[in-house]
This record gives sequence, structure tokens and C-alpha cells, in this order.
Amino acid sequence: MKIEDWEDVIRWGAEVKASDIFWKAGTPPHSKIRGIVQLVEGWPEMTPEDIEWLAKSLMSEADWERFLEYPEKDIGLTVGDVCRLRINVFKQRSECAIVMRIIPLDILTVEELDLPLVLNDISMRPQGLVLVTGPTGCGKSTTLAAMLDYINRNRQAHIVTVEDPIEYVHRDKKCIVTQRQVGTDTVDFQDALKYAMRQAPDVILIGEMRDVMTMTVAMQAAETGHLVFSTVHTTSAAETLERIVNMFPPHDKQQICMRLSRSLMAILSQALVPRDDEKGGRIAALEIMIATPTVAKFVEEGKPNEMYDAIQEGSHWGMQTMNQALLKLYQDSIVTADHAMFYAGNRTEMRQMLRRVDGLAADEAAAEEAAKRKRKRPAAERPQ
Repeated sequence: MKIEDWEDVIRWGAEVKASDIFWKAGTPPHSKIRGIVQLVEGWPEMTPEDIEWLAKSLMSEADWERFLEYPEKDIGLTVGDVCRLRINVFKQRSECAIVMRIIPLDILTVEELDLPLVLNDISMRPQGLVLVTGPTGCGKSTTLAAMLDYINRNRQAHIVTVEDPIEYVHRDKKCIVTQRQVGTDTVDFQDALKYAMRQAPDVILIGEMRDVMTMTVAMQAAETGHLVFSTVHTTSAAETLERIVNMFPPHDKQQICMRLSRSLMAILSQALVPRDDEKGGRIAALEIMIATPTVAKFVEEGKPNEMYDAIQEGSHWGMQTMNQALLKLYQDSIVTADHAMFYAGNRTEMRQMLRRVDGLAADEAAAEEAAKRKRKRPAAERPQ
């Protein structure tokens, strides 16, 4: 097979539900399926010329010239009626390399993704800042797409997204959806957000919180009656708040904490965990922090590390810690104890939770077995 047939790999990847396809000189293409990188069968080693040809074919002439000067390029591309691609072209050891993220054209709902239903409730709030956090590749974009789609199906509003590049494509349903790609439809996030406020938005999606200016505009939009969604590369609510506050100069921190306590509505920190049931694949485990009065007080006082107990005891509001989310998946026989331990936010606590659950299950099984034996004994042998 030749590099000109690269779309065949994408079609195959979409069929087997691969998340990424890797192109690199000196090796055949590779795929990532259920978090595991593996060889794409039937392909020869790619040459540097092959990868450069593919990279060049994905860009306009002007983009290619810019890439030669600044060798980093994000591209959004739709492959027929198969899937959409988020492509990153870069250089390694002075040669081009490419990673293609496969994004389904159909947007799955919160229910289809087995996510907590409180996400639908959060999506229907009239204003506030919602942050979805987690490491690269943990499904943040998929979760955000499901939440935006819920708004699109249930509200009559104007949704504006600013992304680099556009990932999921939202078709107008009850809402008008305007999607802007950085580098193509706008110069940068800052310009796009500045002018977004003049485009009568009700809901704004910012692809990623990258700097102080983006965070400042997002808070301002949330404070002025808009529902704002974005992502941060952090692994918990406490870490997210610390990252945001530490973006700003020390003399601004008190004011930022005050503004966050009024604008922040929820932080959803997620991890993708391998499933151990008949569905297979991976499932998102979410720590959910909702800005209740107690949580808002901790945010205002700059004490994010004291929120853990409030999250742990906030099930009435739909909150849960990562450990509670993992424990529920384990009790429902969706993930294994080993995977629950691996992805735990607090491993010591997770170990104790698992032992407690397994101990109760063992006690219940023993009691049930004793009851069965008692029922089977002849009447003459039973104590009078």
C-alpha cells in the first residue's frame, strides 16, 4: 500500500474504533485502540518523503510555508461520511511526523456515554463557568460535545465555539451554532473571545484555557450572564483552581478568588478507564465539583484543598470524588479493582474503600450461603 492511500487507514481506524493514527518515518503507521498503541497490519515502513508528502497534502501552500518556519500545525479535516480528524503535524529529529485523532461524526449523548446525568442539569444552567479537566486523550472533547449537544436539543440559543482546531461539528437543531477555528476563521483565542461578546452568544465554548487573557475573558463572560465551557489539563478540582489562581500575579490572587467564587459553576475532572464488561472499550470516571455555597466559600478564601470533604459529602448536589466514581464503577462490575486503584485520586483511601466493599460483599455471601444451608436441612435436624 502507498501513502496516497492513507485515507484507507482512517476508514479502518474508524471501523475498529481507534482513537489515533500515528505516521512516522522509519516505521509503518500505528493505531491506538483502547489506549494501546499497535501496528497497522499490511503497511510498509514509511519514508521521510512519504510523511512529508502527506503533511504537505494536508495544508495549503501558505500553511506549508509557515510550517517550514514554525514546525507546529493543527488541522481539522472531515473524511467523507466516515469521521472527522484533529491532526497535529510536527517535526521530530528534523523529520515530519503526524498524529491524527479520529472523531466520530455522530455526537453521543450523556446517556450513551454512561456519564452521570447531572451533566445534563449543568448544561441547562443559564450562566456560569464550567471546566472539564484531565490529561490529554481522556475524552474531554467528547464530554463537552455531549453537553453542548444537549443544549442544542433543548434550548433556543446561540452557541459560539472557539477551537484550535474544530473537533466535533455541531449542526443547528434548536440552537444556532457558530464554530470558529483559530488560524482559519480568527487570528487567535483572544481576538475571537473579544469579538464573541458582540455576537449575541448565550453559550460559549473555549477550546482550551491557555493564558491569563483567555481566563480573564472567560470569567468576564460568565459574570455577565453567559454559560461558558472550557478545558484545563489538570486532574482534580483542587489542582484546577490552584492552576488558575497561579496564572495571575500574587497581588491579584485575592480578587481572582473572589471572581471565581461568583462565576465558577462546576469542575468535571475525568479519566478514561478500561472497561471489564461486555461492552469493552473505556469509560469515563468523573470527579464532579459543583459550586455550592460551601464550595464557593472555600474558593473565595483560596482554600481549594479543603473542598474534598464537601465534594465527598455532596451527593445531594450530584457531586462525587474520583474515588467515589471509581468505586461505583467497580461495584457495578464495569471496571476491575486494579484499574480502580491505578486511576484513583487518593490510593490509600481507594484501597480502604475497596477492602470495605469486598468485606461487606464477603459477609453478605457468607450469610446467604448459611441461609441456604439452613433451608436445606431436614425438619428433624432443625433446632426446636
